[in-house]
Amino acid sequence: MKLLTDFLRTMPVTGLVIGLALFCASLTPSLLPRVPMVQGALAGVAFGVGYGIGNMVLSVWRFFELPLLAGTWRRRAAVSALGAGSVVAALTLSRMSEWQNSIRTLMEMPPVDSGYPFTVLGVALLTGLVLLLIARAVLRLGRAVSGWVNRILPRRISIGLGSILVAIFLGSLFDGLVLRRALAFMDRTFAEVDLIIDSGVKAPREFSDPDAVLRWADVGRNGKRFLTDGPNRAEIEAFTGRPALQPIRVYAGLNTAEDLNERAEAAVAELKRQGGFDRSVLVVASPTGTGWLDPGAVQPLPYLHDGDLAIVSMQYSYLPSWLTLMVDPSRSSQASRALFQAIFSHWRTLPKDQRPRLYLFGLSLGSLGSEASTDLVELLADPIHGAFWAGPPFASSGWPRLTRNRQVGSPEWQPLYRDGAMVRFMTQDGFTDVDFADWGPLRIVYLQHASDPMSFFSTSLAFTHPAWLGAERGRDISPYFRWFPVVTFLQVGFDIPMATSVSQGYGHNFIPAEYIDGWIAVMEPKNWTEADTARLKEIFADFSASPI
Repeated sequence: MKLLTDFLRTMPVTGLVIGLALFCASLTPSLLPRVPMVQGALAGVAFGVGYGIGNMVLSVWRFFELPLLAGTWRRRAAVSALGAGSVVAALTLSRMSEWQNSIRTLMEMPPVDSGYPFTVLGVALLTGLVLLLIARAVLRLGRAVSGWVNRILPRRISIGLGSILVAIFLGSLFDGLVLRRALAFMDRTFAEVDLIIDSGVKAPREFSDPDAVLRWADVGRNGKRFLTDGPNRAEIEAFTGRPALQPIRVYAGLNTAEDLNERAEAAVAELKRQGGFDRSVLVVASPTGTGWLDPGAVQPLPYLHDGDLAIVSMQYSYLPSWLTLMVDPSRSSQASRALFQAIFSHWRTLPKDQRPRLYLFGLSLGSLGSEASTDLVELLADPIHGAFWAGPPFASSGWPRLTRNRQVGSPEWQPLYRDGAMVRFMTQDGFTDVDFADWGPLRIVYLQHASDPMSFFSTSLAFTHPAWLGAERGRDISPYFRWFPVVTFLQVGFDIPMATSVSQGYGHNFIPAEYIDGWIAVMEPKNWTEADTARLKEIFADFSASPI
């Protein structure tokens, strides 16, 4: 007990007060509901960050030898500040369940249990304590290094130089010993998962052809599911009542070739062999980081075109999208660019009245890559027909530019871009109810949810109030969500790995009905009616698929 008391006495009040303030703010809701372990870890990290900010301010204050409270006034101020902070912390803890349930209700999730606040508090205390112990160890190391430097240099210079040396040493140690090994371990783990073959999954007959360019053994787990799932010719005919073709699906796995361009050329060669360029519609689909193509997005497509289409895709990673964004966000762009260029180069040589309509598709990190696979200048002479991008991540290039240049007064989570003749944005509730201009020759649709942290995370959240959190907000955003400096950045950052843990139709989970509406807007399929749309949505009403 004495050890704990001595430990608390050595904690600067400034750090404790700011730490408590950030702790309380972190308990308020953000984009997604959080399980108690994650909320507790977030609260502990927020306290640690606030404590560090408070100590940094105090250190700078002392460094410039500015006056400080002393004696009785100092004790009174400390007691008052800590007392007020403790009361506010107790109040926020008591309301935390209500705040979390405000999001859960909107996302059709069950409420938290009665033990939620206690678990959060316990995890937060443990997390905060660990961070404080680490911080103290770093400070002691910094003081020791500064002391050594002080033997030959003035005190103030030695403090700054010592801090820099410690930061460089710890950064190099973390990057080389911890981060790289952790990423290498995850890389090996997900590589093994990618090679898992589900029981009952048999290679399509196309792979038994001796002239086949791609090998079944080179296709990862998600690629195999894409190639074997989805409607066949008979199922399409049963739905439409019209003659149909067997849809063509081509997927180049990560092990097809080491070089991206070679992998893309192999995919195009197989597409040619199967007659993909002879179909009416050709879709170039960029997968997520794990190589996953959302079945809810690709399986409805053959129904729209009586099976007269081909879908081609190429794997570039086996890590989850959020992890791939941290490790190498350029992987998706480079792979998508290689595949599109290989396809586009052949497609543009075909007679315009005989080649398929060409579309791009991407979800999540696949959206980022697909978006970067071509540019407007390249398409001016010979444009493709459209693109459908779902859940564009915050690292995208085109999506944020279009959003920034939206019509004045339209919300950032569902912007209006010019007259809508080329680009339109939709949410789970469809398109904005406005009179768009008629579509032009190139149609682009973005599907996004206001509650998706993969789209709306930004480093600027630490210091700037986001436009998407204004008076007009998406229906899946808690009315209690408020912006706090630093804290909102941490909250949304913690939301990212949990983006697919919520109900379908919220966060980073998209449902077939949304995809169907988006595809119809982009493609305007022939001989298709609103009754067909309703029947197709009914087929996929109970469909559920999470990225793996």
